[in-house]
Amino acid sequence: MTGRKWGRIVIRLTQVKLPLTYSEEDMRSKCAGLLRIKPGQIKKLELMRRSVDARKKPDIIYSCVVDVTVEREQVVFKNSRCKQAELLKRETYHFPKQCAHDLTEPIVIVGMGPAGLFAGYVLAQAGYRPILLERGQDVDSRKAAVEAFWKTGVLNPDSNVQFGEGGAGTFSDGKLNTTIRDQDGCIRKVLQIFVENGAPEDILYEAKPHIGTDVLSTVVKNMRERITGWGGQVRFESCVTDIITENDRVTGVEINGLSRLSCSNLILAVGHSARDTFSLLAEKKIPMEPKPFAVGFRVIRPQALINESQYGVAQHELLGAAPYKLTARTACGRGVYSFCMCPGGYVVNASSEPGHTVVNGMSYHGRTGKYANSAVIVTVGVQDYDGQDALAGLRFQRKLEKRAYELGQGAVPVERYGDFYRTVNEMRSEEIQEPGQRDQPKPFRTARKSFSKDAGSTAECVKGQTVAADLTQILPAELNTAFTEGMDHFDKIIPGFADDSTLLCGVESRTSSPVRILRDDSLQSVTVLGLYPCGEGAGYAGGIVSAAADGMRVAKMAAAKMQEL
Repeated sequence: MTGRKWGRIVIRLTQVKLPLTYSEEDMRSKCAGLLRIKPGQIKKLELMRRSVDARKKPDIIYSCVVDVTVEREQVVFKNSRCKQAELLKRETYHFPKQCAHDLTEPIVIVGMGPAGLFAGYVLAQAGYRPILLERGQDVDSRKAAVEAFWKTGVLNPDSNVQFGEGGAGTFSDGKLNTTIRDQDGCIRKVLQIFVENGAPEDILYEAKPHIGTDVLSTVVKNMRERITGWGGQVRFESCVTDIITENDRVTGVEINGLSRLSCSNLILAVGHSARDTFSLLAEKKIPMEPKPFAVGFRVIRPQALINESQYGVAQHELLGAAPYKLTARTACGRGVYSFCMCPGGYVVNASSEPGHTVVNGMSYHGRTGKYANSAVIVTVGVQDYDGQDALAGLRFQRKLEKRAYELGQGAVPVERYGDFYRTVNEMRSEEIQEPGQRDQPKPFRTARKSFSKDAGSTAECVKGQTVAADLTQILPAELNTAFTEGMDHFDKIIPGFADDSTLLCGVESRTSSPVRILRDDSLQSVTVLGLYPCGEGAGYAGGIVSAAADGMRVAKMAAAKMQEL
């Protein structure tokens, strides 16, 4: 169900080159020249995308995508003979129908990460009065709990970096870019909703938009207040402990093991860390399958080194902290790549389960920290798991996170790359003498190397307690080797990226959901009517924006089904 097509005709110009200090008149003149018309003939200019072109340092420019509105656009397009121009119809997102009747039961949404929050937002705006259930706390209480965890190490399993209002993305860089094609205007609508609720307008056109954890916290709070203002309900500290079905149809949910809430339409947007929910679904035989993902370590380098590599200077007055994106293919065929790069950011202890340690990256909107970090991760698949059932990848994650916890005794284990690299090479030498052992995880052993004395001194770049440790004990040997191969390749692209002083933090294992909850063309579970799995946790998204868009599409489908009743 796509609903009515909405849109308008524009001429889209790509690769419009402009100086870093361009004005609106500069853009108008440039676009007019490309189209062979006078600047006054342009009725409207809309900057759709702006990226930094630093290929000819120090002459850095912007490369832009601009939508131009003119009279007789087809004639102008044809006469311009411009290879950079395309005539297109821009689709605009519209929710299909306002709620036209009283609802006997509300649509219930489980989880207030991007998928659940945006599903609730469009449903409430259209009059459907959804009920949102979140196991964690509101964003302000959640921030206090997280700060206390970083300071004391005492974890709240239900309200932490992974769980609570805004989902895992609330404690991240707040990246809003996605590679998904915006065929129905949904991606654009997601960004517009962000702006409506306090995000800066530049996210509508920056090629790599971000808002940081500080702005994102404000946005999710504003969205919640609008949802309740439109008649929706938000219930915090409300963990769904059972999904009730009759005759293969949802009839309600159990909350905190105590109360029940009736519903016939349930949007399941639980996020990639809701392991108890995945276990519940497996017990109820709701079809799922294991999914490949990637694991590795957070890599920390000085931001000045990254700026020098990307922009040619240690600090660029106009462009701020530079990002990077790195990919490699190893000798064993695995992919290694940077993930969730945080310019001027911090590594954070992102644990959500007692006895397990996991890290993530986080930045504030200003990205003013002295250090840059990203996950450098290695692809894994079903062949790496112990078994092929739906929860095999989840067990693989847990095993790595348990090792990380035992190494650090709850603190984040850290190590200088030089130490890590030398130990991996020692292990490889041993494996040559012991064939057939390469694919087996190495057991814990007494560390046989001296750690850099400052490996545990990380106050400026890590949120949470840290301890120096032997990180080669976390991943299987083949993944350690692939990691070093990738780092060697990346060091050729960014000199100094993989020198001995580079700091590693472990373990990065929540890159995406290890599970996919199967759904059909109606976006419902393939076996349970009224159950709508969505977002990153269900295996259908890979970031804030794609998860939000998936939630909105599921909300549209659920609303349409209700209108049919």
